[in-house]
Amino acid sequence: MSIENKVIVITGASSGIGAATTRELAKHHAKLVIGARRLERLNELKAEFPNEQIITQKVDVTNFNEVEALIDTTNNEFGRIDVLYNNAGVMPVNALINRARDEWQQILNVNIMGVLNGIAAVLPTMVKQKSGHIIATDSVAGHVVVPNLAVYNGSKFAVRAIMEGLRQEQHNNNIRTIIVSPGSVSTELYKSIKNPDNQKAEIEVEKQIGLSAENIAKSVAFAIDSPDNMDVNEVIIRPIKQDI
Repeated sequence: MSIENKVIVITGASSGIGAATTRELAKHHAKLVIGARRLERLNELKAEFPNEQIITQKVDVTNFNEVEALIDTTNNEFGRIDVLYNNAGVMPVNALINRARDEWQQILNVNIMGVLNGIAAVLPTMVKQKSGHIIATDSVAGHVVVPNLAVYNGSKFAVRAIMEGLRQEQHNNNIRTIIVSPGSVSTELYKSIKNPDNQKAEIEVEKQIGLSAENIAKSVAFAIDSPDNMDVNEVIIRPIKQDI
């Protein structure tokens, strides 16, 4: 099956990689159900493609009931789910000595539980279908640890481990898994950085060397469009000038 007519659910779709992926897949005539907290942004995105099948729904990935409702909407409308793209994420940057415990909790809630909520909501459908594809946005930070990113690193290492566990548990049900691990990308993720010095530094790096969200979207589309008997499990995408 090509991307055309595949039923694809995307979280964190209101901006950045999620919005870019929505645009990329809409151009290939996928049937899309897109979720995020900012419903007005989703509706603006849908309006760019008046001839495509795109359903928008407000969803906070930290709330399992809302994630499950997104999956229910997809099943009710299309009768199946071919792909779930767990994309929502945050990236507060702070040294551990600053004891930013609220930031730590937000990272755990969004980056880890958000992915687990998506998996929990969609697995019953995909197991029943004996097919499916679950994708998660990870990060180079899920492969390499650096100062001031320890908790974010931990969340992305966790996603990497969870997705590999999912692969091992569900590959016999023809459920494919992939983590897409970008390096520096120019998105709105910097807005989740509360420390002003760290936010300024991140903006500068993204401005100088960052990839575009469209670069990452094309990698997601490649994985979705791969043959059904081929499971692309990890893709790491760095700007050529990125050191780590």
